Amino acid sequence: MSEQAPAVEQLSSLPRSERSEFLESIVVAEFKDVLLMGGDEMFPMDQSYFSLGFTSLRIMEVKTRLEKALGCVLSTTVLFNSPTIEKLVEYLADEVLADLIP
Repeated sequence: MSEQAPAVEQLSSLPRSERSEFLESIVVAEFKDVLLMGGDEMFPMDQSYFSLGFTSLRIMEVKTRLEKALGCVLSTTVLFNSPTIEKLVEYLADEVLADLIP
């Protein structure tokens, strides 16, 4: 990857102490966009996507959006094995963006 994805570029420019929170905001924003939620609506971090009304198709839409935002390829199983925002952010920080997230 010769050019960083916009979100990763922004992430890289932040102090290390702010990167986890920024990553979380990216993930939440993608889920909220797919559900057509307003920016000020709270998104439950610890509830399963399916209990929030997501279908497999919608989860794949989020996966595609996150791949574009983060400039990476995510395994389809990642979103099913990490079925909450909290677990997905943890996975992304530990496995995908480990060199950027403290």
